[in-house]
Amino acid sequence: MMSLDRYNAFVEIPRDIEPNTAKGALSGHNLAVKDIFDVTGYRTGWGNPARLAEAPPATQTNSAVQALFDAGAHFIGKTQTEELAFSMIGQNVHFPHPINPRAPDRVTGGSSSGSAAAVAGGLADIATGSDTGGSIRCPASFCGLVGLRTTHGAIPLDHTMALAPSFDTFGWFTPDMATYRAVAQILLPQPSRMKLTRPLAFPALDSIVKPECAPEYARMAKLVAAHNGNPASLPGPTPTLDDLYWTMRKLQAREAWDVRGAWIESADRNLGKATYDRFAFGKTVSNADVAIETAHRDAFRTWLGDVLADDGFLVMPTVTDIAPRSNATPEQFSIFREASIRLLCWSGLSGFPQLSLPIGEVNGAPFGISLLGPAGSDLALLDLGAQLLDASS
Repeated sequence: MMSLDRYNAFVEIPRDIEPNTAKGALSGHNLAVKDIFDVTGYRTGWGNPARLAEAPPATQTNSAVQALFDAGAHFIGKTQTEELAFSMIGQNVHFPHPINPRAPDRVTGGSSSGSAAAVAGGLADIATGSDTGGSIRCPASFCGLVGLRTTHGAIPLDHTMALAPSFDTFGWFTPDMATYRAVAQILLPQPSRMKLTRPLAFPALDSIVKPECAPEYARMAKLVAAHNGNPASLPGPTPTLDDLYWTMRKLQAREAWDVRGAWIESADRNLGKATYDRFAFGKTVSNADVAIETAHRDAFRTWLGDVLADDGFLVMPTVTDIAPRSNATPEQFSIFREASIRLLCWSGLSGFPQLSLPIGEVNGAPFGISLLGPAGSDLALLDLGAQLLDASS
């Protein structure tokens, strides 16, 4: 079976695995699991060979993954993750890099790189991922997939490698919206559904899109407007976009260091330089910095919650550009990352859900547009996304 992994999506494909005899909504669907989630009997490697070597086989499965098994999904293997799930690009120095099936000369995006490659390449019907700083939304945009960053805390993260707990969320990829919504019905709470009827736009976010992608983003935004009405323009947030960038960078990195720093320093973990540098930055973030940035985060969450209320949704780019080329320089990757954080941080800092939709293409590569709604509007976003996908086809 390993020879069938032509996209370098997997780190482990079990041999002679027993078919899943559970019957449910996902019967007949193959499921790949990102290698940060525990699956009973398998080691969880976090994208790091040193961790994989020391990890005992898991004795319990993450409860969301187990819910998918219980609904009939058949486990087919563990997918690649960026090292310790801390990157946006999708190139782990320890493994052959996943190949983007929709744009083979471009990266898949990280850290849910293997899961996105597996689904986009038809190797899996469903693949789990996670989104801390953009690791569902970014690969979704790069690989032409639906990708929902769920409301923070909506889906449990037990028996999971934590990165930055106040940002970490559970996510997944599928090749079509029908399967995506079937998974959502299993995993997400089912309150009375919100009705998202009030589109909003923030022009400063739209202006971050790279010039070569701007016409396609404008086309997608017009499609949304044709279906939902012209969006009202938002005034600027408090704090500013640059403030939000640093709030995200500092809080995420400090949490990551608090969670994983002792493990990193306890032995030679042979971390890739870029990964180590991101953790090391977190070590420099002081308690005073945390207090300042937490106040910024709280002010932003309150502002955005008031703007959205319970019926508004923000139309915005998912990322600034199509996927960088696989052979781009570290400096080029960094430029993409730093710009895109200014978009991706809105959902991360607020904890509100964001849905990336695969309705754009630039120079033959996928390019997504996003809808961001109030806390708990995950299912309403998927309803709206399904309508937009139908309208765009």
